[in-house]
Amino acid sequence: MKDLTKYRNIGIFAHVDAGKTTTTERILKLTGKIHKLGEVHDGAATTDFMEQEQERGITIQSAATSCFWKEHQFNIIDTPGHVDFTIEVYRSLKVLDGGIGVFCGSGGVEPQSETNWRYANDSKVARLIYVNKLDRIGADFYKVVEQVEKILAAKPLVMTLPIGTENDFVGVVDVLNRQAWIWDDSGNPDNYEIQDVPADMVDKVEEYREALIETAVEQDDALMEKYLEGEELTIDEIKACIRKGTRDLAFFPTYCGSSFKNKGVQLVLDGVVDYLPNPTEVNPQPETDEEGNETGNYAIVDPEKPLRALAFKIMDDRFGALTFTRIYSGTLKKGDTILNTATGKTERIGRMVEMHANSREEIDTAQAGDIIAIVGMKNVQTGHTLCDPNKPATLEAMVFPDPVISIAIAPKTKGGNEKMGVALSKMVQEDPSFQVETDQESGETIIKGMGELHLDIKVDILKRTYGVEVEVGKPQVAYRESITKAVNDSYTHKKQSGGSGQFGKIDYTIEPGEPGSGFVFESKVTGGNVPREFWPAVQKGFEQSIDKGVLAGFPCVDLKVTLNDGGFHPVDSSAIAFEIAAKSGYRQTLPKAGPQILEPIMKVDVFTPDDYVGDVIGDLNRRRGMIEGQESGATGIRIKAKVPLSEMFGYIGDLRTMTSGRGQFSMEFSHYEPCPKNVADEVIKEAKERAEAK
Repeated sequence: MKDLTKYRNIGIFAHVDAGKTTTTERILKLTGKIHKLGEVHDGAATTDFMEQEQERGITIQSAATSCFWKEHQFNIIDTPGHVDFTIEVYRSLKVLDGGIGVFCGSGGVEPQSETNWRYANDSKVARLIYVNKLDRIGADFYKVVEQVEKILAAKPLVMTLPIGTENDFVGVVDVLNRQAWIWDDSGNPDNYEIQDVPADMVDKVEEYREALIETAVEQDDALMEKYLEGEELTIDEIKACIRKGTRDLAFFPTYCGSSFKNKGVQLVLDGVVDYLPNPTEVNPQPETDEEGNETGNYAIVDPEKPLRALAFKIMDDRFGALTFTRIYSGTLKKGDTILNTATGKTERIGRMVEMHANSREEIDTAQAGDIIAIVGMKNVQTGHTLCDPNKPATLEAMVFPDPVISIAIAPKTKGGNEKMGVALSKMVQEDPSFQVETDQESGETIIKGMGELHLDIKVDILKRTYGVEVEVGKPQVAYRESITKAVNDSYTHKKQSGGSGQFGKIDYTIEPGEPGSGFVFESKVTGGNVPREFWPAVQKGFEQSIDKGVLAGFPCVDLKVTLNDGGFHPVDSSAIAFEIAAKSGYRQTLPKAGPQILEPIMKVDVFTPDDYVGDVIGDLNRRRGMIEGQESGATGIRIKAKVPLSEMFGYIGDLRTMTSGRGQFSMEFSHYEPCPKNVADEVIKEAKERAEAK
């Protein structure tokens, strides 16, 4: 049995360029010293490796790396940098028990870090704050602390203060212990001395220490009384309060340093051990049914309970596909058979590995609280639940909205097709909200996703990660068609040409169905005018036709067909004759049924500082948006609106211009609704032009 109180599953998240990579690098370097596999050759392995890795953002090619600090095992999970409406961020935050938010000492709280912070708040992840790059020109620790309060509306609990700034930054003061850590200029993190607090900082340290204790004791009434009566509290008593407040998100312990110069990182690691929760202290994951409704059961962190695990990231590397998995309850052994609740299939567990700072360790068993990688899983995607086949449960239903935007892509080089195909199939596995198909008529490869930015990022990944340069077509909106009125009609298909002919007559009603009902077919034929064995053929004929509407060739939705009567010939009637009758009937009747174009409407959530609200709302109205409400947060206003997708192309650029770069937005599909006539005419015209071009 492992001691779970010695585990910390943490993520490091930051704005681009705040130093996430370097900080992760330094943590691995510091913790690698006490790596149980022996010494890391200092600087030889990790740093050289870094140059090529800088783009990718984490030193070691893995989504989760284990390392050790003061007898505690840290599992550091790489959180995605792009939070642009990907499901990934939520998945990654879900498997974290705590995190470190890294902010740049001169850049402060930047838009991307605001977004990350909001996501982490939504997922209720406890965090430490680390203000990095204090050696940089313009760095100002106190200014960043103030921004955290103002922009993030968070309460920083200052644990360390910088000694000197910019070029004169030499170390930090540990406020609680009243100790100064001073590093020399060698850049070696271990070359430090612990000294008395510099004389010119004594008053400041006392002021911050008092504020720290006053905030901390609010977590414990008995200690608060003791403190107010003037008694001195022990360090352990204060730490217990900080630990509780951090776990409850009442405040965030805040540290400072320079990862690049190797100053201050040790205290952050101590903070992870002292204040971030272990797996047993976090609220357990709720279990759900396939639809995503909670069942009232929870995956309790206990190795004896039935197995519950979540695949949260899939990565390809030179050893094959790695499925990174967080085990919430139970125990997983090599050779076990597990059930994937998303596919309903079982798989045997072959190799399991734990990623260590500079190597992989094969393991035979893993248990609740662990984060491991399973090698060579076949049908697992991001977000699938792996569980005990005898006691199945789902941790989180995989509900992916249908893609609303598509673009055609083609490789720039002749031989690029095969390479592109391989890359795309890997990408679909990693991100289930991304889809790929081939257009039957033109042979083009179409990629589909949740928005413009989503597909931009995919094209970028193709280029950078897989080395495939592609030409990108114009974005296409996934329109639909429907009808507005019921029509009774009749169609007779007959063909006579020597030998047996074809005959099928149908009388039917086509009418609009309930929204979301799809295609519904029923037969009211009595007395055998259309024999029962031909009904499926009639249904098939209509069902195959609805893929193409009569206005612009988009799929037709929410249609009900009722077969009322008809006629048949004892020799010439066949299933195929009735199927053809249905297909021809569809083409004959649909134009009479008031066909219309439907467009996807998006739920748009825009975040803007107060000063720009008027401009943002005016712009959304121009985009045919319906404003549904606005709520003011500590850092600005969130505007909720429903806007047609076709009006949202290029929105991020316009929003940044309107809000001096501080606006953020996310959008997801809401529903389909009829287009205004002028928009519909334009869509139909474009569809005709495309058809002619082919």
